[in-house]
Amino acid sequence: MSGHSKWATTKHKKAALDSKRGKLFAKLIKNIEVAARTGGPDPDGNPTLYDAITKARKSSVPLDNIERARKRGGGLEAGGADWQTIMYEGYAPGGVAVLIECLTDNRNRAASEVRVALTRNGGSLADPGSVSYMFNRKGVVLVPKGSLTEDDVLVAVLDAGAEEVNDLGDQFEVVSEAGDLVPVRKALQDAGIDYDSAESSFLPTMNVPLDEEGARKVFRLIDALEDSDDVQNVWANFDVSDEVMEKLEA
Repeated sequence: MSGHSKWATTKHKKAALDSKRGKLFAKLIKNIEVAARTGGPDPDGNPTLYDAITKARKSSVPLDNIERARKRGGGLEAGGADWQTIMYEGYAPGGVAVLIECLTDNRNRAASEVRVALTRNGGSLADPGSVSYMFNRKGVVLVPKGSLTEDDVLVAVLDAGAEEVNDLGDQFEVVSEAGDLVPVRKALQDAGIDYDSAESSFLPTMNVPLDEEGARKVFRLIDALEDSDDVQNVWANFDVSDEVMEKLEA
């Protein structure tokens, strides 16, 4: 899990700086719109919206865009799309299991783009239920290290329902049951500890170790999936060692 988490967080940071910044912004805006539609436009009374707005702000999405998305989703302003959440399951090269979450206003387009991205990159679609059993829904909070130690974070979140704290290099990953995400996030805030993001995620129960060639193939497939505007999140059960990551980044 740590290998996948390190890769995902590193990639997210790079996306905020490179040519994929626009796609990242669009997906964060979509999250805000859906959260506001589902739980109301007031972030103080809608924890999911609060976390979606916080993540967008930390990723430098313009405040005007955030506010318009909140209003569209909450029905305070016209123009909100009818977003539907669809989960696809598949396999990447090397037998790596993949969960693909789409947020789309066109189911046929989303299905087509997911299928094409998989098949063109050595993967395949899987039947519903054939992959999802290998993942658990969890709450994940990412905390920048700064001067913090793992014990500092653990003490802050232990009584709030946190299950583990993982060292990802320049961040700590706090994992909890999905239902304990908000208490864990609030416990960090009460302790004066800043965080980069707090959201529900799918974490694998078992991992497939990848060598350099296998990692390149899986990363290429995930990049192709995430290049679709309809694909919101991709989770996979691979693990890549620090040594392989260093070779890939070089």
